[in-house]
Amino acid sequence: MTLGKPQRQHRITRVLEEQAVSSQAQLVELLAADGVVATQATVSRDLEELGAVKVRIPGGTMAYAIPEHAKDLSAPDDHLRRVMGEFVVDVAHSSNLVVLRTPPGSAHVVASALDRSGMPDVLGTVAGDDTLIVVCSEQAGGAQIASTLAGLAGL
Repeated sequence: MTLGKPQRQHRITRVLEEQAVSSQAQLVELLAADGVVATQATVSRDLEELGAVKVRIPGGTMAYAIPEHAKDLSAPDDHLRRVMGEFVVDVAHSSNLVVLRTPPGSAHVVASALDRSGMPDVLGTVAGDDTLIVVCSEQAGGAQIASTLAGLAGL
């Protein structure tokens, strides 16, 4: 199947996270095995747009990696603080839920940043147009996470 660029790049990211890929030709083959049709030129452009770089992995071989994802997981505060400060206008909580309000059309941006941040007590998010729900672990609870998120948003 031929996918649009966002879907194809998502698949590429997933493949690179799941296994060591040392060449564009290998990536084209792996995508094809997953039913995704892409030329090497297209994969090359996608890797460039994703910011993929070759890194040495254990064993000494080189493989593609997307530094953005490693950075997001190891230092979530920078990106998350920027997104929270830019889009979140209100924070409320109840039990193990946090409700964040944003300008219209922005809730998904905040939800995505939270999902990718790797915050250990954030189990997931559900976003609408201008409101999102953050599901928190029972141990942390909504009040604690709401306080943390409000701090990140500068509220």
